[in-house]
Amino acid sequence: MIDNYNFDQKIFALHCDNVYVSIGDKEVVKGVSLSIRNGEIHALMGPNGSGKSTLVNALMGHPNYIITKGRVLIKGEDVTQIDPDEKSRKGMFLAFQYPVAVPGVTVANFLRASIKAHTNNDESVMKNFRKDLLKEFENLEIDPVFATRYVNDGFSGGEKKRLEVLQMSMLKPKIALLDETDSGLDIDALKVVSKGIEKVVGENDSGVLLVTHYQRILDYLKPNYVHIFKDGNIVSSGGPELAKELEISGYGLIK
Repeated sequence: MIDNYNFDQKIFALHCDNVYVSIGDKEVVKGVSLSIRNGEIHALMGPNGSGKSTLVNALMGHPNYIITKGRVLIKGEDVTQIDPDEKSRKGMFLAFQYPVAVPGVTVANFLRASIKAHTNNDESVMKNFRKDLLKEFENLEIDPVFATRYVNDGFSGGEKKRLEVLQMSMLKPKIALLDETDSGLDIDALKVVSKGIEKVVGENDSGVLLVTHYQRILDYLKPNYVHIFKDGNIVSSGGPELAKELEISGYGLIK
């Protein structure tokens, strides 16, 4: 329990304390406890249907995923039951597995509105918005014309995932939940996206929980810890070498 720790709770970007999650009458996540310190990258791997996406959606406050027991803390503050928009303002970010299109809303206007909401329209932040956005376009190797396109409307899979990381770069979250950010990326895009995530972590001391099926992104985005998720809970944890073992042996050996 985090209450028994003798050190500053704020060193944790995210702390999950015995979290249970249900979808309707079905219990999917069954007592997850996980602590991610500021600046740490944790990878969450596991077979399809094990509950990985359910966990991150519930942490963010998706109404279909109900936390029935346990607590979720950001920097020591209990955010378990607050609304998703308030969680976002407090520093939680979710990159979706399947980002949705928002026709009629340009990328630039979407990001500007998001930053206004997060900063209470802080003039010192907003006056640098265009310069900061162009800088992130350059970092993620995105054509600036991207700013005039409608959010995810007609985007390729790789473009959608770059936009997710662009949002993360602009919002500078305390904890980023990345749900299969590597899916749909070719090897060049994978390198760029990994570099962008590492940049956010390095510059903002953000924590990251990366849900992934594949070890390949971990060749570029070095995790501090790898956790194996099965049947709604973490069944094994280790360093980056654990992901390499899974690549060879599969999940069948995890008991």
